[in-house]
Amino acid sequence: MGTSSIVKLNTEEDQQQLVVDNGIVSVTLSRPEGYFDVVWNEPEKPGNFQRVHGTNFSVIAADENMVELSFLRSWKSSMMGTDVPFNIDKRYIFRSGDSGFYSYVIFDRPEGMPAVEVDQIRYVYKLDEDRFKYMALSDTRQRSMPSMKDRDTGQVLAYKEAVLLTKPSNPEFRGEVDDKYQYSCENTDNTVHGWISFDSSDAPPIGFWMITPSNEFRNGGPTKQDLTSHVGPYTLSMFVSTHYAGKEVTMAFQDGETYKKVFGPVFVYLNTDSKENDKLSLWSDAVQQLSKEVQNWPYDFIQSQDYFPPNQRGAVFGRLLVQDRYFKGGRFQCTNAYLGLALPGDAGSWQRESKGYQFWTRADAKGYFKINNVVPGDYNLYGWVLGFIGDYKYNGTITIAPGGIINLNSLIYNPPRNGPTIWEIGIPDRSASEFHVPDPYPSLMNKLYVEQRKDKFRQYGLWERYTDMYPDDDLVYTVGVNKYRDWFYAQVTRSTENKTYEPTTWQIIFDHQHDIMSGNYTLQLALASAADADLQVRFNDPSIYPPHFATGHIGGDNAIARHGIHGLYWLFTIDVPSNLLVKGQNIIYLRQSKAINQFQGVMYDYIRLEHPPTT
Repeated sequence: MGTSSIVKLNTEEDQQQLVVDNGIVSVTLSRPEGYFDVVWNEPEKPGNFQRVHGTNFSVIAADENMVELSFLRSWKSSMMGTDVPFNIDKRYIFRSGDSGFYSYVIFDRPEGMPAVEVDQIRYVYKLDEDRFKYMALSDTRQRSMPSMKDRDTGQVLAYKEAVLLTKPSNPEFRGEVDDKYQYSCENTDNTVHGWISFDSSDAPPIGFWMITPSNEFRNGGPTKQDLTSHVGPYTLSMFVSTHYAGKEVTMAFQDGETYKKVFGPVFVYLNTDSKENDKLSLWSDAVQQLSKEVQNWPYDFIQSQDYFPPNQRGAVFGRLLVQDRYFKGGRFQCTNAYLGLALPGDAGSWQRESKGYQFWTRADAKGYFKINNVVPGDYNLYGWVLGFIGDYKYNGTITIAPGGIINLNSLIYNPPRNGPTIWEIGIPDRSASEFHVPDPYPSLMNKLYVEQRKDKFRQYGLWERYTDMYPDDDLVYTVGVNKYRDWFYAQVTRSTENKTYEPTTWQIIFDHQHDIMSGNYTLQLALASAADADLQVRFNDPSIYPPHFATGHIGGDNAIARHGIHGLYWLFTIDVPSNLLVKGQNIIYLRQSKAINQFQGVMYDYIRLEHPPTT
């Protein structure tokens, strides 16, 4: 640590390394490499994990106030099949007075590059294991962490990421499960996380934080989930991944397809405090720094012409209302609705979109919204509303010009509905969190989530609890008797004594007290997750084949195994001919027919049976 506020760049002494020092932080970088990693594959071929190293180092800007460095890897045809076909330019920025540094990366595909699929783009920082032992992701998700050595001596569970700690160096961790996916979160919350050093010496504590002031460059929209920090100690900045979504969100490029995108900047923030003060104050300080970075976004000091500064961006504003004639009042203000701009596509396509920028906001209590700092280009406006099923899409392309502001005035969302509600199960919020999440096995717990009801789903092995609760017969839900808390959070397979798995068939029993009306009834079936599943729906006949409705093979989000409470959203509007129902007792059979392993299944968001339309 120094006291000078001038940024100094030393490139002369060592051709293999360079040092940047602004008097607050000093960073040593290897050159010309600038490490970065990507998971990619050629079409129809296995994936590759590649550490991308720069081959050309250059100083983009350098004075006493700021230094920007470039580590460029240019792709050549001789790299076909061995290196991901992009020109990749990784940038570092050091400024006077900053307790940290900024980093971003430019992915560029000029004409003539071959086809490729990209599953993951990320930064990875590996910290000193002997010093950084306390991890923080939020005000409630922070704790002392085990070490890699503790994992190495532990027992691997159903998959390699999940390890039971059997011989940890700290007895406090004995009997706990460690799994990096227990520390995932949604993009909208993935803003600051990192580590604090609790050194036993007299050295003051140090915090190392990944701060992401904008999600515009991440894939999958605001509810896409991804990794944060985990045992290593590692801190990640995930730009693109297939986590909690599957190959549906892969960035796929055809032969010759051009592309350019800036990922970042993100800010690596370092802080410290006196030995006497509460070390956890470093977390509070990091949260305050996040607020400052958000206020300053988009930055005005980035040197690349591919990054759009504030004066080159536009905005969209308006008001979204919901119209549903079967609700009292008919039209509603969309409190806290999600509104976002993403590449043009079908309604809901934003959650599977990975190539372009996305810009999201939440409407206020009266449905008013404004989306600021939008990169120029062509977009669709998408949205969804808590308490209502389906996806909103504005009818028309929205073209953002530099400095342009577009007023969309009042917009109306007509959520899917054909008739009045007969009954419903759950809350339409794209999550299974309202349903029954069982207690974890006492021998397979993460202590962080023992007292946190809202994060209970992050415990390991909850899928096996279904077999404990329903060892022989499957779940039966009786409308008017059961509450949605009786509905198990995931329809998974049942394990058998010989370590195989069998499909499960859930039943919804309901009484129809009135004569059956002519025309079609409607079953609105919304899923919060699907993992290698095939959901079949039958009415009053559990064995009829083919079933009255089947989703077909859907989903690869793996949210069941990855301790998620949702993955990608699916909505099925199912016509139910009146001859399938009877006056009196009716039974709907929901059969998840695939059963090769314990992680196949679905999570429900919401189910509603509707009368035929009324005049």
